[in-house]
Amino acid sequence: MRVVRTIPEARTIRRTLPGTWGFVPTMGYLHEGHLSLVRRARAENDHVAVSIFVNPTQFGPHEDYNRYPRDLERDLRLLEPLGVDLVFAPSVEEMYPPGFQTWVIVEEVSRPLEGAARPGHFRGVATVVTKLFNIIQPDRAYFGQKDAQQAVVIRQMVRDLNIPVEIVVCPTVREPDGLAMSSRNTYLSPEERQAATVLFRALQAAKARYEKGERDAERLREVMREVIRAEPLARLDYVSVAHPETLQELSYVEGPALLSLAVYIGKTRLIDNILLPSSD
Repeated sequence: MRVVRTIPEARTIRRTLPGTWGFVPTMGYLHEGHLSLVRRARAENDHVAVSIFVNPTQFGPHEDYNRYPRDLERDLRLLEPLGVDLVFAPSVEEMYPPGFQTWVIVEEVSRPLEGAARPGHFRGVATVVTKLFNIIQPDRAYFGQKDAQQAVVIRQMVRDLNIPVEIVVCPTVREPDGLAMSSRNTYLSPEERQAATVLFRALQAAKARYEKGERDAERLREVMREVIRAEPLARLDYVSVAHPETLQELSYVEGPALLSLAVYIGKTRLIDNILLPSSD
């Protein structure tokens, strides 16, 4: 496993190893969700690259960039046994040198949900992922369903810009009690960690109502709101029942739908989603 810090080093390794490449972009502090993506990439490609980069341009001015968990040595220990060929762990200066002024903006699908709650977030995501795709030039790139809107934005970007990479979206990996795995879960106190299961419980409550025949999207949203309101440590940011590709809010669920929500547990903001119809 080669660990490199610079773009020329990453490109040299990419060129010298022929065959197909799978790529898993991460912000580090890896958990089983990330590792499941790496295993999938390993199974489907000749070589695997992983990036570890906490991207400052996708954080807002009052978000948690400075305290986002970082532990490169731990991450490398987790990746070593998985057959990773290349770990690209650049500095901020390597990715955004002085004078940097070019941005990738994906219009419509970036606007609702996380885009409305975190202005500028997807501009940072789309830009850094485009740069990483240009550096690594993978055949396939692997993302988790937990960040559903991110996957939609990246698929749109790849399609619009004719980037020759297949986007593979893998199922959300959950703790035994249903909480979606996230690096931000480390922020939670024991009491908050227990309360955080309210996100999945809200999604499951709406799914159960759907399976009983409810198709009115606003009623499904209200089911989620009621579950969140019942948890004292939770503060709702948004709930959504939207088309899974356009992310436009639905009034009536006639086909597939993305149920998603963002909730503050104490000071920690968590997101989760499920697809309907779903086996989650």
